[in-house]
Amino acid sequence: MIEFLKARMRKIRYITSVLSIALMVISLAALAIRGLNMGLDFTGGMVTEAVVNSEVTNHQLLDALKPTLGDSVSVTKSGEDGRWVIRYPLAEEGHDAPDMDHLLNQISDHVEIISNSMVGSQVGQDLVDQGGLALMLCMICILGYLCFRFEWRLASGALLALVHDVVLVLGFFALTQMEFNLTVFAAVLAVLGYSLNDSIIIADRIRELLLAKQKTPTPDINDQAVIATFSRTMVTSGTTLITVAALWLMGGAPLEGFATAMFIGIISGTWSSISIGTVLPEWLKLEPKHYLPVEVDLAP
Repeated sequence: MIEFLKARMRKIRYITSVLSIALMVISLAALAIRGLNMGLDFTGGMVTEAVVNSEVTNHQLLDALKPTLGDSVSVTKSGEDGRWVIRYPLAEEGHDAPDMDHLLNQISDHVEIISNSMVGSQVGQDLVDQGGLALMLCMICILGYLCFRFEWRLASGALLALVHDVVLVLGFFALTQMEFNLTVFAAVLAVLGYSLNDSIIIADRIRELLLAKQKTPTPDINDQAVIATFSRTMVTSGTTLITVAALWLMGGAPLEGFATAMFIGIISGTWSSISIGTVLPEWLKLEPKHYLPVEVDLAP
């Protein structure tokens, strides 16, 4: 495997960089055209958890609820058969709240309302504002750290890799219209930290090799750095993916969005650190001289 990587690493890095750019364009287009399907955490609304007959399907529930609750109603399984979480907008002013017992009795002779909860629209807007501010502050802090730790050409590769990972996660949720809620947003922030760790490991090795092998071309240095850290990257990513897969399989509907976002973020974070994180500094003409001490002329 290592010998194959040595022979093919540069081609792999360049191909995955082109793939990453194409996926970023698709993701940005999806965000611009379709947007995110914001959950009730952000938009405000009602959440009802109910138990009906186990043979009732998702489509039957939607057919019974949409005429009264509107097209934005969503229905999600909640663990055991017959238990559903129903999300729908708040009733307009002057209108009574819908009678969920009556609506569900149309398709089931057994109905039990487990819980009803409300998220106000003002609270949802505050969460959007605070979430956006948290993401912006996180990116600013990471940018400051990268600029302090690495020369700007190397730092720019790590930063673009971070942006790539976040855009891909958001683009996936825009394309599939999966609900984007607070747990998914927490996963996006986790992806930032995870991807940063991978990028820093590879960038640190590139910096060491630039100083140790000053006559070696930068593309060769980058190939060697990726190969030197490849086993460590695969072990770290593999063990993390196993944990996320366990959440995905056994966490149920409440953790499905979180696990999905983490799964995509870990995979994209691994390849973006290898591709974008190393190719962009090459395009910006990174050379060993950029890490050599600057000579100071002490002549009077």
